[in-house]
Amino acid sequence: MFLSTFEKQLDAKRRIVVPQEFRAQTAGPFDGVFCFPSIEADCIEGGGKALFDRYSVLTEELEFGDPIRSALEQSVFGGMAQLSYDTAGRITLPELLCDQFGLALDVVLVGLGDRFQIWERTAFQAHRAAQREIAREGLASMRAQQRAARIAGAAG
Repeated sequence: MFLSTFEKQLDAKRRIVVPQEFRAQTAGPFDGVFCFPSIEADCIEGGGKALFDRYSVLTEELEFGDPIRSALEQSVFGGMAQLSYDTAGRITLPELLCDQFGLALDVVLVGLGDRFQIWERTAFQAHRAAQREIAREGLASMRAQQRAARIAGAAG
């Protein structure tokens, strides 16, 4: 699993050292990662062959010509870059992706279990604060529903 959060810097060639913990999770047919514009947020999403396969299965569940399938194929596969590690464990991010998300110097790599994201540092700080609030409210709502279900079950 991709775990934790790492602050890194891009060098002048848009290279970034991928944490060893992340590199260990991307074993597959080539020594590197798949990266593409995230569907969920304004950042780069990445992962190994397992993530690529997961998106392949997801799109194949939809009928050919389905507008959602087309949108997923365009967004994920059309925007995907296969990035190999160099001898120092770095990948070179495509200029197009860096420009799209304002990645210039300070970036954050965020592990999300089966995938990771690469954010511009300031954008991630704002996103993280919003996500904490959503998580807090969602967890409180789930607990309230569980309590209500227990009470209803005890009364019935």
